[in-house]
Amino acid sequence: MELLELNATQFQDMIVSGSEYLTENVDLVNSLNVFPVPDGDTGTNMNMTFISGRDYLLKEEGDHVGEAALNLAKGLLMGARGNSGVILSQIFRGFSQAIKEEKHLDAKTFVAAFAGGVESAYKAVMKPVEGTILTVAREAAIAGEKQLKESSDIIEIMRAIVDGATLALESTPDLLPVLKQVGVVDSGGKGLLCIYEGFLANLTGEKVISKNKAVKDESHAHAIFSEMNEEMPLRMEDITFGFCTEIMVRLDQNKNNFDEQDFRQTLNQMGDSLLVVADDEIVKVHVHTENPGKVMQLGQEFGELIKIKVDNMREQVRELERQDQQIQPHSQQTDKKYAIVTVAAGKGMIELFKSMGVDYVLAGGQTMNPSTEDFVKAIDQLHAEEIIILPNNKNIIMAAEQVSQVSDKSIHVIPTKTIPQGIAALISFNPEMDVESNLEHMSEMSQSIKSGQITYSIRDTEIDGVNIKKDDFMGIIDNKIKFSHPELETCLLETLLQMVNDHSELATVLVGEDGDLGLAEATADQVNQVFADVEFEIIQTDQPVYHYIMSVE
Repeated sequence: MELLELNATQFQDMIVSGSEYLTENVDLVNSLNVFPVPDGDTGTNMNMTFISGRDYLLKEEGDHVGEAALNLAKGLLMGARGNSGVILSQIFRGFSQAIKEEKHLDAKTFVAAFAGGVESAYKAVMKPVEGTILTVAREAAIAGEKQLKESSDIIEIMRAIVDGATLALESTPDLLPVLKQVGVVDSGGKGLLCIYEGFLANLTGEKVISKNKAVKDESHAHAIFSEMNEEMPLRMEDITFGFCTEIMVRLDQNKNNFDEQDFRQTLNQMGDSLLVVADDEIVKVHVHTENPGKVMQLGQEFGELIKIKVDNMREQVRELERQDQQIQPHSQQTDKKYAIVTVAAGKGMIELFKSMGVDYVLAGGQTMNPSTEDFVKAIDQLHAEEIIILPNNKNIIMAAEQVSQVSDKSIHVIPTKTIPQGIAALISFNPEMDVESNLEHMSEMSQSIKSGQITYSIRDTEIDGVNIKKDDFMGIIDNKIKFSHPELETCLLETLLQMVNDHSELATVLVGEDGDLGLAEATADQVNQVFADVEFEIIQTDQPVYHYIMSVE
């Protein structure tokens, strides 16, 4: 059997098969866990993201592969959940852009789609790290390009792509030591391989047997994408280019011819954290630079600037003023300067954010990552000049940041990675200040506190010298496991003692649905015997997953 051309119907069937393969393997992808915490969701996030893309694709009938691919990419963008889902959406954004003009795909354009996906994904990630889904996507595309030199058969090319992805996935522990330490391959890469295996299964009409074992044993459960791979430069010392600059350009055909690649390369020399999204009419740019004026001048060479936003990321401002507002907006709500959207789980936690004046609380967090579309729907109900989003989870940040690509509103994401960081950012918000000052101050304050969590281990492992047994309680401080013990009381006390020091003034303990308020109070008394000047605030918030969430400032 040989396939020299792929039509729109065959393309659609291939995508559906990829979606089905990923769905079948969700639990396996979720089992590839670096941290043994019960909050794994990489497989779930990727699956829900790809299902969204598949559904958008199936809504439209047609005989044009390029148009079908663009529908797929649109659905993936709107449905993107978690870092792994966002990166997956970017892979297929590049995939679709590379073939958008093609009614049918031959071997050459088929390979170009995968190569385009790699280029788009690497540009979308601020600090690309090898040993992740990016590596798997790149090596798979390279394998396809090599096979193209030998054959014009799309089936053989897809087979080579799967083989390349498989080998790349097996190499991820050699590229990321933390994967080798725990004995797993990268979960996002495994999810992508499942999709590609589904593509091949459809093209051949045969069930593909995965050659990759994925894990060293069967004792794993609940996984997360290696979120350490998408660290955002939040600390002041990490800022090289101090102005977060965003522009939107309405292209003018009477001016210079616009070439997206040349435009991107020019911008890349002006700073970092670059993201360029363009279509035939509009170009949206996000870049960190020392000279925002040059970015604007470049945009004006191709059309009219219709939106400009420059945030001084070094400016330091401190003030506090916030009025209580309803958790969800009313339809008759009048326009105002600011609205804040945040993410939280647990009745008490939601009420806490409500009391601090948040306009819209999206239910979610660990194991329940909201999609880009969830954020868009929330924001559509808000009537404000500036929308500030607090994700409160590092696996939600990228989905939140994609909102600006599909919304005309002025969106700002403070990349809070924990609930305490979100609370600290809210405390420092001042509705009378300008947006640049608010964003800088909120970001700074969110990074000024220590965050801690207590949960249990779902398997035996050893991470960073900490020996962890299944069902042990673990103390996590600033996203690193610092302590493990079979007794909850001991774990809570020792974790708090590691967080508090002689300079600490306030410690907050948020009690989860599996936590005990009395234990938190007793532990606070014990800590005060060592650090008498620390004031404790203990709140019942009923969050899932974590018995206790703590902050120290």
